[in-house]
Amino acid sequence: QVQLVESGGGSVQPGGSLTLSCAASGNIASINTMAWYRGTPGAERELVASVSTSGTTNYADSVRDRFTISRDNAKNTMYLQMISLKPEDTAVYYCNIKFRGKFILREKVYWGQGTQVTVSS
Repeated sequence: QVQLVESGGGSVQPGGSLTLSCAASGNIASINTMAWYRGTPGAERELVASVSTSGTTNYADSVRDRFTISRDNAKNTMYLQMISLKPEDTAVYYCNIKFRGKFILREKVYWGQGTQVTVSS
């Protein structure tokens, strides 16, 4: 089985900083793309940032200059450094990975349970 453990969420004031982490474990041979999505009640999840195996990153325009995504392949862990947080960043942030299990060729997708980020005064 695969597990994604997300941490780092919490409440901060506007302009504050927060770092999220997502640690993957279980039947994983390799992870391709790792990404962070976010969603609010009644809204579809949107891509916040992603990072490929090679380190290529992609960001939503709304967070491009404030968030930084990174990964530690040795630990199968992904991070999202967030600065200058705004109230509109408030959402549940979900870890998403595309991976292959051990001795399994087909790529799979797995979601974490999400971690709440609240930005308010």
